[in-house]
Amino acid sequence: MGFFSGRVSFLRFKVLGPAPRLFDAEHLDRLTDRQAGRQRIAAADGVETGWTAGDHILDTEFGLAKNIINDTLHFELRVDVDKLPGDLLRAYYAVELKALTANNPSGFPSSRQKREAKEIARDRLEEESKDGRFRRRKCFPVLWDRLTNEVMFGATSLTNVDRLCSLFEQTFQLELECMTAGRRAYQLAELNQRTRVVDDSAPSAFVPGTTPEEVAWIADESSRDFLGNEFLLWLWYVTEAESDTITLADNSEVAVMLARSLTLECPRGQTGHETISHEGPTRLPEARRAIQSGKLPRKVGLTLVRHDQQYELAIHAETLAVGSAKLPNLPDEVTDARAKLDERATQVRSLVETLDLLYDAFGKKRFGKEWQAELGGMQTWLKREERRAA
Repeated sequence: MGFFSGRVSFLRFKVLGPAPRLFDAEHLDRLTDRQAGRQRIAAADGVETGWTAGDHILDTEFGLAKNIINDTLHFELRVDVDKLPGDLLRAYYAVELKALTANNPSGFPSSRQKREAKEIARDRLEEESKDGRFRRRKCFPVLWDRLTNEVMFGATSLTNVDRLCSLFEQTFQLELECMTAGRRAYQLAELNQRTRVVDDSAPSAFVPGTTPEEVAWIADESSRDFLGNEFLLWLWYVTEAESDTITLADNSEVAVMLARSLTLECPRGQTGHETISHEGPTRLPEARRAIQSGKLPRKVGLTLVRHDQQYELAIHAETLAVGSAKLPNLPDEVTDARAKLDERATQVRSLVETLDLLYDAFGKKRFGKEWQAELGGMQTWLKREERRAA
């Protein structure tokens, strides 16, 4: 079960509607109505989607004990794709073409014969595919948390995100909104009555004269997802120039370390991107030179420690998607199988809460009166590092 064992990766969505009072048999019935394999009408792209219960790709036996855990509803999106094998298609084409050109005086096939051989080969392969022999099935975990009314989805590709949103709306009559860096900033701003400041924000000039007014990988002018890139650069600055411990809004503290991996890219889209793998990538000279030239972080590996619980993960800047997160080991006193599942759900919630509080700490700086002083400090930090490198 995706979120209840091993490392977890997910993209977060806000459910646009009231949170359920509780998850019950009605939700399971809705999942059953849209279970994988029941809908025999494929989408326009030939792909079938449906829900599974999580034990394996063919598991459609939803149950209260299995799928409702600690105020979460856990299930999986299964995507079925008929993919015709290219090597077999080429073989059938060769066989048919040979048969069609057997009596050609020249020994060479005509254009008409080539087209005919292709059509026959494809028709033959499509006929064979009707029994499902070429069908590929893949499942992606879904976790709907009633307490936050958010859905966590274990995939990040736009195609699968669209499939999730479409099937979720058909099943529960509720829409999903992806909680990207910009949308999350707006959400936090509503709580603190600073939405206008977020709306008016523009990319900060960390390297004056070099930082552009627009970010190449964000095409939508109304998007504020560049705040995710600034968030990761701010974390880099704070942990290196100030302290590796940040006080959060609930008065707890989180120790932050940038570790394992770092991806940087030119916001102008001119000098490309680079990925650095190292136990401390931000300490390497090439990483410092990259941000001095104006590049921004797009993905960073993080180690977080809060309430004596350690999390290791990678975070994507624009989407705030979590990749390959390692959760703490379960306490030794938790031995019951059900208690382990409940504790695992609590750990996932704690990770999400920690990330939200950390992003909120950045937001309070970014949209508060202290930002100009903070930005000046980051500019000085970058210049000082440049002199050291020289």
